Amino acid sequence: MAAGKGGKPRKTLTAMLAGVAGSVASGAELRGTVTLPPHAPVWKKLLIVMGPGLLVAVGYIDPGNWATDIAAGAKYGYDLLFVVLLASLAAIFLQCLSMRVGVVTGKDLAQLSRARYGRKSNFFQWVMAELSIVACDIAEVLGGALAFHLLFGCSMATGILITGLDTFIILGLRGRGFRQVEAVILGLVMTVSICYVVELWLVGPDWAAAGIGLAPVLSRLKETDALYLAIGIVGATVMPHNLYLHSSVVQTRQFNASRETRAEMIRLNTADTVISLLLAFFVNAAILVLAAAAFHTSGHTDVADIEQAYRLLEPVMGTALAGFVFALALLAAGQSSTFTGTIAGQVVLEGYMGVKLPFWQRRLITRALALLPALIGVLVWGDGAIGNMMVLSQVVLGLQLPFAMYPLIRFVSDRGLMHGFAIRRVGQSAAWALFAVIVGCNIWLMFKMV
Repeated sequence: MAAGKGGKPRKTLTAMLAGVAGSVASGAELRGTVTLPPHAPVWKKLLIVMGPGLLVAVGYIDPGNWATDIAAGAKYGYDLLFVVLLASLAAIFLQCLSMRVGVVTGKDLAQLSRARYGRKSNFFQWVMAELSIVACDIAEVLGGALAFHLLFGCSMATGILITGLDTFIILGLRGRGFRQVEAVILGLVMTVSICYVVELWLVGPDWAAAGIGLAPVLSRLKETDALYLAIGIVGATVMPHNLYLHSSVVQTRQFNASRETRAEMIRLNTADTVISLLLAFFVNAAILVLAAAAFHTSGHTDVADIEQAYRLLEPVMGTALAGFVFALALLAAGQSSTFTGTIAGQVVLEGYMGVKLPFWQRRLITRALALLPALIGVLVWGDGAIGNMMVLSQVVLGLQLPFAMYPLIRFVSDRGLMHGFAIRRVGQSAAWALFAVIVGCNIWLMFKMV
């Protein structure tokens, strides 16, 4: 043991990890693992491994992403599409780092932090992680409530209360196993994807202009509003709680501890992550492209929130189907994020605090913490405040991100911890550069808000 302050022995990280209680990614009531056959073909192994990336991907298409993508597409057309692409690539990079830590160490990011850092530091990190989860859930509550409002004509306050009933859906999944949860998530994600395929077919975007918009041109950000929207897109895309989630859910796949198998699991999970987050990129890009084609080209450049976009879709596109499909996709996006937010909440609570709760209880607590501010906001400021509240929730997520990134980069760069699977200097440089960019964006955003 190394000596700490005052001459007292200080445990190494490896020794401290031995005393940290393990937790299954899905929590007490969604236990279950998938064994990787040693001699199966690669395609079959990939099908077995795939799933964790999908759970992470839904966080990148939740209702919080919609407001920034719609506003960017309506005001600037296809010009900010490259921001969606770069934010998605950054998300893929960070999620691959998170996955690597989980596969190699057999611990999630919260458990590792609990082992390395002191009690006060861990409590602070836990609070930051919980804030990000609640902020994300507020966006899901508002998005779900708005979907109910658009589909069934109920008031926003009633829609918010209806979103609290998803706890009963969680109760219905008790004991079903992790694969069943992944299947539900897949169904919801595919619903969102198919809805946007239909939307793009109806609107007929200028694909050549969209292709040009994918090329990074920083001069497009010279306007303050464009830069503000770009930061909003980044904040809405890279979710801090997903870093905790991914490092945990990859452990639902069993494999032997040999170096060769770990290397193979990293490759397979990397493919899973890339495929899943590219699907999320398609959805986010489709939202911006839809707004650009439907609103920007028709002169409606001031569309800034989801409800306004819904109201304009039918007259602009000439069919009621466009609005219905849009609202249906919004509902599916909010519900899919509900599941993963609950799992992430269990991961951080068990990892940092050693407290284990049944899956439905964790869902109830998270949703209650989100329902109250959402309901108060609507009752006090009216339905017109929904867009601002959703954007604010994404700002909170962006502010929390560095607190999850810092320990992640430290752990994945630690050669003693990662047993030869630590990222190389090039990867470390890229990770710290990304960290600096996000911190810089946060500082700029806070300066503009003040």
